Amino acid sequence: MVTELSRKVYWNGEIIDESEARLSIYDSALMFGDCCFEMTRSFKHEQFKLREHLERLQKSIRYLRIPLEMTLDEMEVACCEAIYANPFPVEDEHRLMINVTRGALAIYKDVEGTSPSPNFIVSDFPLRWTTAGMGKLYDTGVNAVVPSQRTIPAFLLEPKVKNRSRIHYLMANIEVSQYKGENNWALLLDDNGFIAEGTGANFFIVKDNEIFTPEPRNILRGISRQFVIDNCSAKEMNLEPYDVYEADEAFFTGTPFCMLPVTSLNGIKIGDGKVGENFKCELESWSQEVGVDIKGQIQAWDKGMVDGPSPYKF
Repeated sequence: MVTELSRKVYWNGEIIDESEARLSIYDSALMFGDCCFEMTRSFKHEQFKLREHLERLQKSIRYLRIPLEMTLDEMEVACCEAIYANPFPVEDEHRLMINVTRGALAIYKDVEGTSPSPNFIVSDFPLRWTTAGMGKLYDTGVNAVVPSQRTIPAFLLEPKVKNRSRIHYLMANIEVSQYKGENNWALLLDDNGFIAEGTGANFFIVKDNEIFTPEPRNILRGISRQFVIDNCSAKEMNLEPYDVYEADEAFFTGTPFCMLPVTSLNGIKIGDGKVGENFKCELESWSQEVGVDIKGQIQAWDKGMVDGPSPYKF
């Protein structure tokens, strides 16, 4: 059984020790944030929507003009090799992190150990790392906070490319971490003042039992977002903060936690300020489809949680 000290990583066609997986300091990823990526999860050790994640990754690679010569099938095989190399205990789920970098810039070609070739890297670690502290949020909900930091619109930098140039997400999280109270998550507006997305999550509201989500211009078009749209016929439309205040329910979607309720915006209750019935119904439907009690699983992991910094706490 894999341990904390024996995890393996797929690295450009080889399986190596996680401790040996190191990028050159001259890699373009470090110089420019020139890296696209995907992160997946499993249910009962079976990958969920892996192909869709890889299809989006391939589009990102093409958009960034990274000369990686791998087919979708080859990428999928690489992911499977990483999973097979890490036989997790039954209570854990596989969280794949797939990074693609351009490699070292040519001006550093004479530095020992560098390569100008692209890197395709697949690491695999327990999903519970990512969801630590989230279990309680299924019962309390999240307070969405609109920070001064706006999302970057597509005419400046294409947000539909999942890339590592995410300092605007970080600045939003830092600002929101200073907001009074607990369970505060950033909800970004676009340059026109419309609701865009969270910092790694998509956003939905419910009004009169209809589900709505922001138009997909200035957001990362999430795999979980599309799953919910397909399952409940959610409508895409421009949404303003006013629409959220007037909504009956709201929720975030994202790969690790699937769905989390949003019960207030800037400290003001959405609906009655409680977890909504539509949210509960959609989460139950998702759980039934994958054969896992999503809420119960993530709450069980929280029992052994160690307190410390997170993407929402600085």
